[in-house]
Amino acid sequence: MLRGVGQRPVLAVLVGAVAIAFSGILFRLSHVSASTGAFYRCVWALPPLWVLARLETRRYGRQQPRAIALAWLAGAFFAADLILWHNGIEQVGAGLATVLGNTQVVLVGLLAWAILGERPQRSSLAAIPIVGFGVLLISGVLESGAYGSNPGLGVLYGLLTAVAYSGFLLVLREGSRDLRRPAGPLFTATFASVVGCAAIGAVVGDLDLTPSWAATGWLILLALSSQVLGWLLISTSLPRLPAVVTSILLTFQPVCSVVFAALILNESPSLLQLGGAVCILAGLLTATIGRREAPVAAEPELAG
Repeated sequence: MLRGVGQRPVLAVLVGAVAIAFSGILFRLSHVSASTGAFYRCVWALPPLWVLARLETRRYGRQQPRAIALAWLAGAFFAADLILWHNGIEQVGAGLATVLGNTQVVLVGLLAWAILGERPQRSSLAAIPIVGFGVLLISGVLESGAYGSNPGLGVLYGLLTAVAYSGFLLVLREGSRDLRRPAGPLFTATFASVVGCAAIGAVVGDLDLTPSWAATGWLILLALSSQVLGWLLISTSLPRLPAVVTSILLTFQPVCSVVFAALILNESPSLLQLGGAVCILAGLLTATIGRREAPVAAEPELAG
Protein backbone atom coordinates (compact mmCIF):
# COMPACT_ATOMS: atom_id res chain seq x y z
CA MET A 1 0.00 0.00 0.00
CA LEU A 2 2.76 2.46 0.94
CA ARG A 3 4.61 1.65 -2.27
CA GLY A 4 1.48 2.60 -4.21
CA VAL A 5 1.17 5.82 -2.24
CA GLY A 6 4.78 6.58 -3.07
CA GLN A 7 3.94 6.72 -6.76
CA ARG A 8 2.07 9.96 -6.04
CA PRO A 9 4.50 11.75 -3.72
CA VAL A 10 2.98 15.22 -4.06
CA LEU A 11 -0.48 13.98 -3.06
CA ALA A 12 0.99 11.91 -0.24
CA VAL A 13 2.82 14.93 1.20
CA LEU A 14 -0.32 17.07 1.04
CA VAL A 15 -2.47 14.45 2.80
CA GLY A 16 0.28 13.96 5.36
CA ALA A 17 0.46 17.71 5.88
CA VAL A 18 -3.25 17.84 6.68
CA ALA A 19 -2.81 15.00 9.18
CA ILE A 20 0.03 16.73 11.01
CA ALA A 21 -1.82 20.07 10.88
CA PHE A 22 -3.81 18.87 13.89
CA SER A 23 -0.68 18.13 15.95
CA GLY A 24 -0.53 21.44 17.83
CA ILE A 25 -4.29 21.45 18.37
CA LEU A 26 -4.34 17.94 19.83
CA PHE A 27 -1.38 18.84 22.05
CA ARG A 28 -3.21 21.85 23.44
CA LEU A 29 -6.37 19.79 24.00
CA SER A 30 -4.35 17.28 26.05
CA HIS A 31 -3.29 20.00 28.54
CA VAL A 32 0.06 18.37 29.30
CA SER A 33 3.60 19.76 29.48
CA ALA A 34 5.82 20.17 26.43
CA SER A 35 7.98 17.14 27.24
CA THR A 36 5.01 14.96 28.20
CA GLY A 37 3.22 15.70 24.94
CA ALA A 38 6.33 15.02 22.85
CA PHE A 39 7.18 11.84 24.77
CA TYR A 40 3.75 10.21 24.51
CA ARG A 41 3.17 11.33 20.95
CA CYS A 42 6.12 9.12 20.06
CA VAL A 43 5.47 6.32 22.59
CA TRP A 44 1.95 5.60 21.35
CA ALA A 45 3.15 5.63 17.73
CA LEU A 46 5.69 2.86 18.33
CA PRO A 47 3.40 -0.24 18.28
CA PRO A 48 1.86 0.30 14.80
CA LEU A 49 5.20 1.48 13.39
CA TRP A 50 6.92 -1.59 14.87
CA VAL A 51 4.43 -3.92 13.15
CA LEU A 52 4.98 -2.21 9.79
CA ALA A 53 8.75 -2.17 10.26
CA ARG A 54 8.76 -5.90 11.07
CA LEU A 55 6.81 -6.64 7.90
CA GLU A 56 9.40 -4.68 5.90
CA THR A 57 12.26 -6.57 7.55
CA ARG A 58 10.70 -9.95 6.78
CA ARG A 59 10.26 -9.00 3.15
CA TYR A 60 13.45 -7.07 2.43
CA GLY A 61 15.89 -8.02 5.19
CA ARG A 62 17.48 -5.83 7.82
CA GLN A 63 18.14 -2.14 7.29
CA GLN A 64 21.61 -0.99 6.40
CA PRO A 65 23.67 0.29 9.38
CA ARG A 66 23.95 3.72 7.74
CA ALA A 67 20.15 4.01 7.48
CA ILE A 68 19.77 3.06 11.14
CA ALA A 69 22.38 5.61 12.23
CA LEU A 70 20.70 8.35 10.20
CA ALA A 71 17.31 7.44 11.66
CA TRP A 72 18.72 7.79 15.19
CA LEU A 73 20.12 11.21 14.29
CA ALA A 74 16.77 12.21 12.77
CA GLY A 75 15.08 11.14 16.00
CA ALA A 76 17.38 13.37 18.04
CA PHE A 77 16.45 16.33 15.84
CA PHE A 78 12.77 15.42 16.12
CA ALA A 79 12.86 15.29 19.93
CA ALA A 80 14.30 18.81 20.01
CA ASP A 81 11.80 19.92 17.35
CA LEU A 82 8.77 18.67 19.28
CA ILE A 83 9.75 20.07 22.67
CA LEU A 84 10.74 23.46 21.28
CA TRP A 85 7.56 23.60 19.24
CA HIS A 86 5.34 22.65 22.18
CA ASN A 87 6.92 25.43 24.23
CA GLY A 88 6.27 27.82 21.35
CA ILE A 89 2.62 26.75 21.28
CA GLU A 90 2.28 27.62 24.96
CA GLN A 91 3.64 31.12 24.27
CA VAL A 92 2.03 32.14 20.99
CA GLY A 93 -0.67 29.55 20.16
CA ALA A 94 -0.83 26.45 17.98
CA GLY A 95 -1.52 28.25 14.71
CA LEU A 96 1.26 30.86 14.82
CA ALA A 97 3.78 28.46 16.38
CA THR A 98 3.21 26.09 13.46
CA VAL A 99 3.70 28.92 10.95
CA LEU A 100 6.96 29.89 12.67
CA GLY A 101 8.21 26.31 12.71
CA ASN A 102 7.70 26.11 8.97
CA THR A 103 10.22 28.84 8.30
CA GLN A 104 12.36 25.73 7.88
CA VAL A 105 11.50 26.03 4.18
CA VAL A 106 14.11 28.76 3.89
CA LEU A 107 16.57 26.99 6.17
CA VAL A 108 16.21 23.56 4.59
CA GLY A 109 17.08 24.92 1.16
CA LEU A 110 20.29 26.44 2.49
CA LEU A 111 21.17 23.33 4.49
CA ALA A 112 20.45 21.07 1.54
CA TRP A 113 22.90 23.17 -0.47
CA ALA A 114 25.59 22.94 2.18
CA ILE A 115 25.10 19.29 3.10
CA LEU A 116 23.58 17.57 0.06
CA GLY A 117 24.86 19.82 -2.72
CA GLU A 118 21.35 20.82 -3.89
CA ARG A 119 21.89 24.41 -4.99
CA PRO A 120 18.86 26.57 -4.03
CA GLN A 121 17.13 28.85 -6.48
CA ARG A 122 17.55 32.61 -6.21
CA SER A 123 13.88 32.73 -5.27
CA SER A 124 14.67 30.76 -2.11
CA LEU A 125 17.19 33.40 -1.10
CA ALA A 126 14.78 36.19 -2.03
CA ALA A 127 12.25 34.71 0.39
CA ILE A 128 14.47 35.36 3.42
CA PRO A 129 13.60 39.07 3.95
CA ILE A 130 9.89 38.39 3.36
CA VAL A 131 9.88 35.63 5.95
CA GLY A 132 11.96 37.77 8.30
CA PHE A 133 9.42 40.60 8.18
CA GLY A 134 6.64 38.13 8.91
CA VAL A 135 8.50 36.85 11.94
CA LEU A 136 8.89 40.43 13.18
CA LEU A 137 5.13 41.01 12.92
CA ILE A 138 4.26 37.80 14.76
CA SER A 139 6.67 38.65 17.58
CA GLY A 140 4.39 41.48 18.70
CA VAL A 141 7.18 44.04 19.07
CA LEU A 142 5.25 46.48 16.85
CA GLU A 143 2.06 46.42 18.93
CA SER A 144 0.75 46.09 22.46
CA GLY A 145 -2.16 43.69 21.94
CA ALA A 146 -0.44 40.73 20.27
CA TYR A 147 -1.96 37.30 20.86
CA GLY A 148 -0.14 34.90 23.16
CA SER A 149 1.22 34.92 26.71
CA ASN A 150 4.68 35.86 25.42
CA PRO A 151 4.76 36.16 21.62
CA GLY A 152 8.39 37.30 21.55
CA LEU A 153 9.49 34.16 23.36
CA GLY A 154 7.16 32.16 21.15
CA VAL A 155 8.97 33.49 18.09
CA LEU A 156 12.33 32.44 19.55
CA TYR A 157 11.00 28.94 20.20
CA GLY A 158 9.50 28.90 16.72
CA LEU A 159 12.77 29.78 14.99
CA LEU A 160 14.67 27.18 17.03
CA THR A 161 11.96 24.70 16.09
CA ALA A 162 12.60 25.52 12.44
CA VAL A 163 16.30 24.72 12.83
CA ALA A 164 15.58 21.36 14.48
CA TYR A 165 12.79 20.62 11.96
CA SER A 166 15.19 21.32 9.09
CA GLY A 167 17.69 18.84 10.50
CA PHE A 168 14.97 16.23 10.98
CA LEU A 169 13.63 16.54 7.43
CA LEU A 170 17.04 16.44 5.79
CA VAL A 171 18.37 13.50 7.80
CA LEU A 172 15.15 11.46 7.57
CA ARG A 173 15.04 12.10 3.83
CA GLU A 174 18.63 10.94 3.42
CA GLY A 175 18.07 7.86 5.59
CA SER A 176 14.92 6.84 3.69
CA ARG A 177 16.60 6.29 0.33
CA ASP A 178 15.44 2.66 0.27
CA LEU A 179 12.00 3.41 -1.10
CA ARG A 180 10.67 -0.03 -0.21
CA ARG A 181 10.76 0.55 3.55
CA PRO A 182 9.41 3.88 4.84
CA ALA A 183 8.23 2.44 8.18
CA GLY A 184 11.62 1.13 9.34
CA PRO A 185 13.46 4.46 9.44
CA LEU A 186 10.41 6.20 10.88
CA PHE A 187 10.12 3.60 13.66
CA THR A 188 13.79 3.98 14.54
CA ALA A 189 13.58 7.79 14.45
CA THR A 190 10.45 7.73 16.62
CA PHE A 191 12.10 5.37 19.13
CA ALA A 192 15.15 7.63 19.25
CA SER A 193 12.84 10.58 19.80
CA VAL A 194 11.23 8.78 22.78
CA VAL A 195 14.68 8.45 24.33
CA GLY A 196 15.50 12.08 23.56
CA CYS A 197 12.21 13.44 24.90
CA ALA A 198 12.56 11.40 28.10
CA ALA A 199 16.08 12.71 28.63
CA ILE A 200 15.10 16.34 27.99
CA GLY A 201 12.00 16.02 30.14
CA ALA A 202 14.02 14.56 33.00
CA VAL A 203 16.52 17.42 32.83
CA VAL A 204 13.86 20.13 32.52
CA GLY A 205 11.65 18.46 35.11
CA ASP A 206 8.33 18.66 33.25
CA LEU A 207 7.87 15.01 32.19
CA ASP A 208 4.68 13.51 33.62
CA LEU A 209 4.60 9.73 33.22
CA THR A 210 0.98 9.43 34.44
CA PRO A 211 -1.18 11.87 32.46
CA SER A 212 -4.94 11.74 32.94
CA TRP A 213 -7.14 9.39 30.92
CA ALA A 214 -8.50 12.33 28.93
CA ALA A 215 -4.98 13.54 28.14
CA THR A 216 -3.95 10.01 27.17
CA GLY A 217 -6.85 9.81 24.72
CA TRP A 218 -5.81 13.03 22.99
CA LEU A 219 -2.17 11.90 22.90
CA ILE A 220 -3.07 8.52 21.38
CA LEU A 221 -5.08 10.31 18.69
CA LEU A 222 -2.13 12.64 18.14
CA ALA A 223 0.25 9.69 17.78
CA LEU A 224 -1.92 7.74 15.34
CA SER A 225 -3.00 10.67 13.16
CA SER A 226 0.22 12.66 13.01
CA GLN A 227 3.16 10.48 13.93
CA VAL A 228 1.94 7.31 12.20
CA LEU A 229 -0.34 8.29 9.32
CA GLY A 230 1.01 11.77 8.62
CA TRP A 231 4.71 11.01 8.83
CA LEU A 232 4.43 7.66 7.04
CA LEU A 233 2.93 9.47 4.07
CA ILE A 234 5.53 12.23 4.24
CA SER A 235 8.55 9.95 4.79
CA THR A 236 7.39 7.78 1.88
CA SER A 237 7.60 10.84 -0.34
CA LEU A 238 10.73 12.57 1.05
CA PRO A 239 13.28 10.66 -1.09
CA ARG A 240 11.17 11.07 -4.22
CA LEU A 241 11.15 14.87 -4.19
CA PRO A 242 13.77 17.63 -3.96
CA ALA A 243 14.24 18.89 -0.40
CA VAL A 244 12.88 22.39 -1.12
CA VAL A 245 9.85 21.04 -3.02
CA THR A 246 8.91 18.82 -0.07
CA SER A 247 9.27 21.73 2.31
CA ILE A 248 7.05 23.93 0.17
CA LEU A 249 4.34 21.29 0.01
CA LEU A 250 4.48 21.03 3.78
CA THR A 251 3.46 24.70 4.04
CA PHE A 252 -0.07 23.39 3.59
CA GLN A 253 0.26 22.33 7.24
CA PRO A 254 0.58 25.81 8.79
CA VAL A 255 -2.24 27.17 6.64
CA CYS A 256 -4.53 24.43 7.91
CA SER A 257 -3.23 24.83 11.48
CA VAL A 258 -4.08 28.53 11.65
CA VAL A 259 -7.61 27.86 10.36
CA PHE A 260 -8.22 24.81 12.57
CA ALA A 261 -6.81 26.53 15.67
CA ALA A 262 -9.18 29.44 15.16
CA LEU A 263 -12.17 27.15 14.70
CA ILE A 264 -11.38 24.57 17.40
CA LEU A 265 -9.36 26.50 20.01
CA ASN A 266 -10.76 29.98 19.39
CA GLU A 267 -7.25 31.34 18.88
CA SER A 268 -7.44 34.95 17.69
CA PRO A 269 -4.11 36.43 16.57
CA SER A 270 -4.01 40.20 16.03
CA LEU A 271 -4.26 41.65 12.55
CA LEU A 272 -0.52 42.36 12.52
CA GLN A 273 0.24 38.78 13.56
CA LEU A 274 -2.06 37.43 10.87
CA GLY A 275 -0.27 39.74 8.45
CA GLY A 276 2.99 38.25 9.63
CA ALA A 277 1.67 34.74 8.99
CA VAL A 278 0.65 35.81 5.49
CA CYS A 279 4.13 37.28 4.91
CA ILE A 280 5.78 34.04 5.98
CA LEU A 281 3.54 31.94 3.77
CA ALA A 282 4.14 34.37 0.87
CA GLY A 283 7.87 34.03 1.46
CA LEU A 284 7.63 30.26 1.48
CA LEU A 285 5.73 30.31 -1.80
CA THR A 286 8.27 32.76 -3.26
CA ALA A 287 10.93 30.16 -2.56
CA THR A 288 9.27 27.85 -5.12
CA ILE A 289 9.39 30.24 -8.06
CA GLY A 290 11.51 28.89 -10.89
CA ARG A 291 12.54 25.75 -9.02
CA ARG A 292 14.20 22.99 -10.99
CA GLU A 293 12.75 19.52 -10.98
CA ALA A 294 15.05 16.89 -9.48
CA PRO A 295 15.15 13.35 -10.81
CA VAL A 296 13.10 10.86 -8.85
CA ALA A 297 15.20 8.34 -6.96
CA ALA A 298 15.17 4.92 -8.59
CA GLU A 299 13.48 2.18 -6.63
CA PRO A 300 15.92 -0.67 -5.87
CA GLU A 301 15.39 -4.17 -7.20
CA LEU A 302 13.38 -6.43 -4.92
CA ALA A 303 15.34 -9.09 -3.06
CA GLY A 304 14.93 -12.58 -4.44
